[in-house]
Amino acid sequence: MFELPEEHRMLQELVAKFVDRDLIPLEKAVLAREMSGQKSGLTAEEETKILATCKELGLWGLDVPEEYGGANLPYSALVGVYEEQGRTCVPFTFPPDSPNLHMLIAVANEEQKVKYLEPYARGEAHSAIAISEPGAGGDPAGMTTRAVKDGNDWIINGRKIWVSRVPQADFVIVMARTGEGKRAEGVTAFIVERNTPGFIIEREIPMLGGQRTYELVFEDCRIPASQILGTEGKGYAPMQLRLTVRRLQMGAWSVGMSRRALDMMVEHTKQRVTFGQRLADRQAIQWWIADAAMKIHACRLMVYDAAAKADAGKDVRTEASMVKLWGTEMATEIIDHAMQSFGAMGVAKELPLQLMAQKVRTMRVYEGPSEVHRMAIARKIIGR
Repeated sequence: MFELPEEHRMLQELVAKFVDRDLIPLEKAVLAREMSGQKSGLTAEEETKILATCKELGLWGLDVPEEYGGANLPYSALVGVYEEQGRTCVPFTFPPDSPNLHMLIAVANEEQKVKYLEPYARGEAHSAIAISEPGAGGDPAGMTTRAVKDGNDWIINGRKIWVSRVPQADFVIVMARTGEGKRAEGVTAFIVERNTPGFIIEREIPMLGGQRTYELVFEDCRIPASQILGTEGKGYAPMQLRLTVRRLQMGAWSVGMSRRALDMMVEHTKQRVTFGQRLADRQAIQWWIADAAMKIHACRLMVYDAAAKADAGKDVRTEASMVKLWGTEMATEIIDHAMQSFGAMGVAKELPLQLMAQKVRTMRVYEGPSEVHRMAIARKIIGR
């Protein structure tokens, strides 16, 4: 029988209480901002208060190595944290954001660890990563942003799009082609600091659910060779590492979102009476509830299996693709059924369901769209 270790279960319970007490009460304000066309994020005042609470509770640097002041928790503990975070439409994650953290841990040199990793691990610095390009998406074969060596410097020219968290970022990890390979070969990661000449925030792009991404332009953006993150021409593998971390997160977030939608559906259908009968007594509703419970259970087991394998040092790229694909499509269906069970109120802006539906719709695109993950999974299985 699968069972979480006691300390992992206690951590998840602590996060669950934090979400119920400190985040869910903020949903009304977040929904009001989204309704009025603003960003759906927290205000500076709200975020400052939440971060202070996180520090008090020890919910800080959960997967940061101990030498940088963190708890160095395994993936199998973290996915329970992410699941609880998924239960609310309030956009908040415990600092620092994990994917870029793991990329820095994997390949940053000693100087970069002091300059970038340590303040990032303490939550004193913020980062973004620029991978996708107009017309190419995340396909490395279509990457045209190029970095050319000039003495002891590199000069970057090109465009990136769909980059999140740019305004808050103290530095951006930029993927650029430095060699002649057709796909992953010859792609190098660079650290570009805010306000570097030639680094331009071209435009803000409003997305579903009050989210924002950004298009970046690099015009003769000159950076020293010391800003290479990892090895020249071998930036794709560590980038894949941070994508794997994010995909595991997304699978766990999807479990949490689906749990919230199922809870709302059950509560509502037990109370709502139509034509003399509770909605909960109708077969269609019962099947939605049964299917949701089964799929959530299956997805949770998939997530924990991938997390345990990652903790054991195994390559979990295929498993990460599976949980990201299954989780986001599962959450799409369960949230939609919950909205349908509420009738007109289900599509009203007042409920968190509509914001969750918009969020999971974008999740089916970023970190690799569903179709690309199906292709990757199939190729892996066929290749066996």
